[in-house]
Amino acid sequence: MRGLGTLINTATVLAGGGLGMLIGNRIPDRIRVIIVQVVGLVSIAIGLIYVIETENIVFPLVGMVVGAIIGELLRIEDRITQFGELLHRKFSRTGNESNFVTGFVTATLLFCVGPLTVLGAIEDASGKTPQLYIIKGTLDGFMMVILSALYGVGALFSAVSVFVVQGSLTLFGTSLDTLLTDRMRLELFAAGGIAVLAIGINLLEIKKIRLGSLLPGIIITPILVWIFATPNGIIH
Repeated sequence: MRGLGTLINTATVLAGGGLGMLIGNRIPDRIRVIIVQVVGLVSIAIGLIYVIETENIVFPLVGMVVGAIIGELLRIEDRITQFGELLHRKFSRTGNESNFVTGFVTATLLFCVGPLTVLGAIEDASGKTPQLYIIKGTLDGFMMVILSALYGVGALFSAVSVFVVQGSLTLFGTSLDTLLTDRMRLELFAAGGIAVLAIGINLLEIKKIRLGSLLPGIIITPILVWIFATPNGIIH
């Protein structure tokens, strides 16, 4: 069934978020912090795995720089934040808008940015057993327990983002797979790895990175490969 992986991933995010809302106040702060830190470290490790597999770091470097400039010009991060604020005003009865928006933006970018999102969509579109989204959904569900405990209902609304983003990618997954060469896919994942690294840095509170602005770079990078690289990976 096409799209099954997206439904499973959305369900695990909702289940994890619901559990976090129920038992969140029983989880000691030190436990919440250390779990988020572990997820941050794992995010950095996953990001590094994909980055070091690049055949030419110039492609993800230039792609992410150009993409970040485009992201800032389009104010993508600000628009995501504004959308979170809109959801807060419509659906949340709590007064802590900052917490709501932070939870929504953090969870949305954590769950929707990265190689697993794109690769999983291609697999999900094929109608095969969506193993990647099942694995991703399991990780997302555990993380949602902590995020919803930390940020409340704002994090829970990231399920909407997961459904829309992954569902849209799945709809175009088959076409996307035919458009990407192995080299384009490799450098796309490297660019996604950089974005995942940024997520880990944010979770560890090392430095605040405007993650939304990095999103265009994931699109720009394979386009650069298509324009400048031969099948053997030689820039011309």
